[in-house]
Amino acid sequence: MKVLRLIILLGILLMSLFAVGVSAAESRIDILEIDGVITPVMAEYIKRSIDQSEDTGAQFIIIEMDTPGGLDTSMREIIQEIVTARVPVVVFVSPSGARAASAGAYISIAAQVAAMSPGTNIGAATPVSLEGGEIPEDMRNKIINDSVAYIKSLAESHGRNAEWAEKAVREGASATEREAFELGVIDILADNLDDLLGQLNGWQVTLLGGMEVTLDTQDVVINRVSMSFVEGFLYAIADPNIALILMSLAVLGLTVEITTPGIGFPGIAGAICFVLAFYSLGVLQVNFAGVVLIILAFGLFIAEIFTPTFGLFTAGGIASLILGSLILFRGGAAMQLNWGLVVGLAIVIAGLFAFVIQRALRAHRRQAATGREGLVGKSALVKVTLDPQGSVLYDGERWTAILDKGRADIGEEVIITKFDGMKLYVTKK
Repeated sequence: MKVLRLIILLGILLMSLFAVGVSAAESRIDILEIDGVITPVMAEYIKRSIDQSEDTGAQFIIIEMDTPGGLDTSMREIIQEIVTARVPVVVFVSPSGARAASAGAYISIAAQVAAMSPGTNIGAATPVSLEGGEIPEDMRNKIINDSVAYIKSLAESHGRNAEWAEKAVREGASATEREAFELGVIDILADNLDDLLGQLNGWQVTLLGGMEVTLDTQDVVINRVSMSFVEGFLYAIADPNIALILMSLAVLGLTVEITTPGIGFPGIAGAICFVLAFYSLGVLQVNFAGVVLIILAFGLFIAEIFTPTFGLFTAGGIASLILGSLILFRGGAAMQLNWGLVVGLAIVIAGLFAFVIQRALRAHRRQAATGREGLVGKSALVKVTLDPQGSVLYDGERWTAILDKGRADIGEEVIITKFDGMKLYVTKK
């Protein structure tokens, strides 16, 4: 009987621990963050985090968002993860001053619950070409119609205002948080995260398979899921401005290594920057005409070093660098380069090359101080009479020498004017 009571007691204890574990898992809420441009790295972070929340039993997910938009393919990957998630997903445009523009509007409308904080806005979801130039009219109509159908489907699946969603695509319409709430684009207005959690308590959400979930925010545990170090690093370099800097440093480092071989460090640093720039440009889907113009710019800078043209190649390089930078990325506000960065980078690079050119010209004009070139202009002592050929002593070495005119006796000093192989040509001092 004692053993039986002990077994029963242990069973009750294990059941209690299991119940506590289940309760803790059900009361956890994972907070993700979209802060910046929507890129493949951001999509991978959201996918990993949603999978992790599903596997570890989070009750639901809140995505705090502030984005100017981004790449269509990455946006659709994020939306697919949200729509098919086995846990409810709430998108909260926050904090005040944040926006859900372009791709952000699609993601907000795709969520089971959409919320916004004061001082935020949503909309401007018209697609923008990433390849540069104007989109042909027939292709533009196809893209617009596809986007309209997509956003209307997302809106209708959650009972939101599909008419306004269509205007956001066709006309680039935008709305403040209160306008979006009154139009039925979002579900909740919340001052902050605590206010949002209070309003979500008891909210019923229907997942893709038809399963209904009631949200319980009483005594919840908040778990913020951040990007990993690798994701954070890759996301940081997958930025148009960082990509331009990396590309410039890559070509600059390789140029220094080519023009002054043997240093090593500039070449290694340039190669590393080149690999990182290659990754970044691949992620951002650049306009390759811009890449060609930037490479041409550095080619002109190098040409200026080897064939000085008094600034002609340098001026052409600066113009090519600025033009290439301006057309390097296309895709609306989310992919625009900072004008100050472009101009500043052009000035700094042009200044560095001007310094290198100046040093090269000065070295070219300056008389050599070592080697055979250093013999010219130096004094030598006659050891065998020069009439006109004889020998001289210079720096402890005996040289065959030829006098330009007249005769120089032993002990006289002569000046070296040039050399030919092992023979010196001299003149009287």
